[in-house]
Amino acid sequence: MRQARPDQAAPGWQIWAALIVVYIVWGSTYLGIRIVVETMPPLLSAAARHLLAGLILFAFIGFRHGWGSLRLSRAEWIAAAFVGLALLLGGNGLVMLGERDVPSGLAALIIAVVPLFVVVLRILFGERVGLGTLVGVALGLAGMLVLIVPRGVDGSVQLAGMLMLVAASASWSIGSYFSKRVALPKDPLASTGAQMLTGGIALAVVGVLLGEIGLVQPERFSTESLLAFAYLVTFGSVLAYTAYTWLLVHAPVSKVATYALVNPVVATFLGALYGESIDVMMLIGAAMIVVSVALVILTESRPAQPTGALETSPTRLDPA
Repeated sequence: MRQARPDQAAPGWQIWAALIVVYIVWGSTYLGIRIVVETMPPLLSAAARHLLAGLILFAFIGFRHGWGSLRLSRAEWIAAAFVGLALLLGGNGLVMLGERDVPSGLAALIIAVVPLFVVVLRILFGERVGLGTLVGVALGLAGMLVLIVPRGVDGSVQLAGMLMLVAASASWSIGSYFSKRVALPKDPLASTGAQMLTGGIALAVVGVLLGEIGLVQPERFSTESLLAFAYLVTFGSVLAYTAYTWLLVHAPVSKVATYALVNPVVATFLGALYGESIDVMMLIGAAMIVVSVALVILTESRPAQPTGALETSPTRLDPA
């Protein structure tokens, strides 16, 4: 896996400060989404979030590097749109819809299987993976079933909502996999801004087509939902992602990838504080998924292994 270049090495405290931002902020976005969708239309609020964040990133780039740096080629816009649709419309959009019925902690645990779905894509496209990676995938997918099946059978959680989250994980995996195989803008912030703008437009179009315009009733938006929305834009999409892209340059990818282990733990803890229940089966499923992702990270981090499922690109955002 790609390591930080020696000339870009940063002090350990800076790396850990950025990691903590990514750990806590991205882990907390699942609860933020849960609060937003309580009173706001899911797809249109997601569209507004990503459009605002994309404009903020573009404004930052323009003021810092000149507006000419935002001139992207047609091929770059097409690639950004493809990845943005997979990550934001299919990934984040389905998370927004799914969390109307699924607790945030459970949602985060289901989404945690994204790296495992990426491994499945690698296998489908003919890539060989190590035994440890295969074991990790099998364990993680079994853990996902432990989370979904009992709740779907007893009706304690809407099965449709959980299946939306599984579909979100699959869509996010597709976007992550192909993000390193298409002609995205070289500047990671410009690439992310373009993805946010194109994905945000797609979310807005689909939201309108599904009739969410009728749900846009500002007088019914709770203060909590509005604050959560502002948090998702400023902290979830701008601050945490800036820390994330900085880490990709200054820290080993194997260390950056640990956010995939920590985020669901943070989300589950915050969900419990918010009043969401945690049972034994959820703990078992959570443990299986966390161990599986850790196994994949460790296996793919070995020098003898090819770049793998946790191969982290500046185009990857957290699904929440």
